[in-house]
Amino acid sequence: MKNVLTGLACFAGMIAGILAYMFTYARQKNIIHHSFSVRKDDRSDKELSVFFISDIHRRRIDGKLMSRVKSSGKIDIVIIGGDLAEGGVPLSRIDRNVKKLSQLAPLFFIWGNNDREVGELEIRSIIKRHGGRILENSDAIIESHPLWGICGTDDPSSGNVDIDAALKNAEAYDYLIVATHTPSLFRKVEKVCKPELMVAGHMHGGQIRLGRFALHPLGQFNEADGKARLISNGYGTSIVPLRFGAAPESHVVTIKY
Repeated sequence: MKNVLTGLACFAGMIAGILAYMFTYARQKNIIHHSFSVRKDDRSDKELSVFFISDIHRRRIDGKLMSRVKSSGKIDIVIIGGDLAEGGVPLSRIDRNVKKLSQLAPLFFIWGNNDREVGELEIRSIIKRHGGRILENSDAIIESHPLWGICGTDDPSSGNVDIDAALKNAEAYDYLIVATHTPSLFRKVEKVCKPELMVAGHMHGGQIRLGRFALHPLGQFNEADGKARLISNGYGTSIVPLRFGAAPESHVVTIKY
């Protein structure tokens, strides 16, 4: 009996240790840097710097993350790629998160599948309060880089996705960024135009991975011929506050043009 109890205690300790590791792992403040050029003649003399963060969910944006972003250099725009929040997240926390992010640079927000759980009017009010702009099947010029535009779609969960409306002014810009919460919309976007950068989150990199096995693939950044796609692992977690094999991440993308 003593050996059985000892074995159970060891097993319980091992499980507790694994869970503690997964909880700590999920709290990392990783910033992944990406850089590419949209020109092929090696004469790029301008840079657009984008901070992209998606799937914050219940996490807090703290000073340590902000310091790391600022140490990367000047940020031109911030994109919150959906799931800023989910049901049960205090509005005060959402407000503080948006306030901190808006202090980096002009802020753009797109809806995720969980955001409206805390109240659509509340999210709209918070984004507006801090000078941000919601892109929902719409576009905007990037004022500090007027050759660039940014388009954003609503989330498929809303039943309100309109790719044609989001991209109706695409030809007005020399260069284009498209933000969607779910990467499944990338193919629909590319049937209409070929943006220089597309960004998405939603899938959390699988969040908990056992080797190659997970519900979703890892996030990735791919670039070819001056066009790039970024799918993020996201910053927060869903359902359980744990990660394994899919580290949380945010991104600084530097685009030379």
